[in-house]
Amino acid sequence: MLLNKGIGMWTDRGAVGIFIAFFIIFFQLPSASALDNKQSASKNLKKKSVAVRKAAPARKKASVRRAKLNATAAKRPVAKRAVRAKNKKSGSLKTSAKRKSKSSRPRTKKRITAARKKNVAYQRARAARVSLSAGELAGLNRTHDPLSLHSNVAYVVDQLTSEVLFEKNSDVPLPIASLTKLMTGLVVAEAGQDMQELLEVTTDDIDHIKNTSSRLPIGAKLTRADMLHIALMSSENRAASALGRNYPGGIGAFVRTMNAKAASLGMTDTYYVEPTGLSSENVASASDLAKLVEAASGHDLLRLYSTYDHHSVQFDGKELDYKNSNRLVGKPGWDIELQKTGYIREAGRCLLMQLNLDDRPVTMIFLDSKSAYSRSADAGQMLSWIQEKIGNDQTASAE
Repeated sequence: MLLNKGIGMWTDRGAVGIFIAFFIIFFQLPSASALDNKQSASKNLKKKSVAVRKAAPARKKASVRRAKLNATAAKRPVAKRAVRAKNKKSGSLKTSAKRKSKSSRPRTKKRITAARKKNVAYQRARAARVSLSAGELAGLNRTHDPLSLHSNVAYVVDQLTSEVLFEKNSDVPLPIASLTKLMTGLVVAEAGQDMQELLEVTTDDIDHIKNTSSRLPIGAKLTRADMLHIALMSSENRAASALGRNYPGGIGAFVRTMNAKAASLGMTDTYYVEPTGLSSENVASASDLAKLVEAASGHDLLRLYSTYDHHSVQFDGKELDYKNSNRLVGKPGWDIELQKTGYIREAGRCLLMQLNLDDRPVTMIFLDSKSAYSRSADAGQMLSWIQEKIGNDQTASAE
């Protein structure tokens, strides 16, 4: 009986002990979820540590920049004091507050408009300077003459007596534009080549100097006579280029012949680099051009071709009608024996003519005029002046 009682007590106590032990173990050991959280936290800590190490150089650079900025800021008061002292000494002290308010003042609409106007004025002045001719850049437009001509250069000579009737800046070498083509025509006329030979326009005749266009397409074939005709009458650049290319020895030999001919005529202020006049390096003085007119007037072909009112050329079944570039040709009161016009920006509007006035050949040359109208107006004014002068001379000689 006692034994059974003891066993029962032990059994009760053992159950209690087992319960207590199980309770302790249950609440002391971490759960699976707790372990997972712990491992995740450990991984995040490692990642953060790696990120911190990577960001260390950037933080160091930022720290250095802040240190430099702080050092610069520390020096500013000293610099400001030095500037203020200097300004005070010169009597032009301005407080930092005034300078700050002026520099930080917003750009009002009025100030913006003024700035724009100033910029527009500058651009216009720059554009005007770019558009100036060589004569204007040389100051020839400040030369006054009794007729108040628009042309900066004028020269009129009686070819029969070599008497100079009018002169204005006639010895100044200037770009002559397509007046060059009169020398081109003279060289062709004296070369003795077949005038009925067909010449083809090629890519070598394209204008790469001024990038001008042409009515003559690449591949067009015209006779040498037609090429010369439209080059003189209508200033066709590709025609003039084709004439030079088809000269014996090519374009180089042609230009050398042009300069040799100028030298033989005593044109000491003349120089050519190509046969069209598109280059501003083709230069001559008005007095030199008068010598060229006298030489060219001895060729019937040049007189005839340069004074046609219009001329048609045909190629590939097409027909092109060209008109004279000189508006005075064919007008009543104008007996023009030989003529040539020219224009590029550097040369201005140019014109040379040989007129027949009472059976007297008179050469007129106008260079560097503002427009085609102004050069024609100058020619008309000069013609009236010469006729009056001739009339007065005849009256004086009769008396």
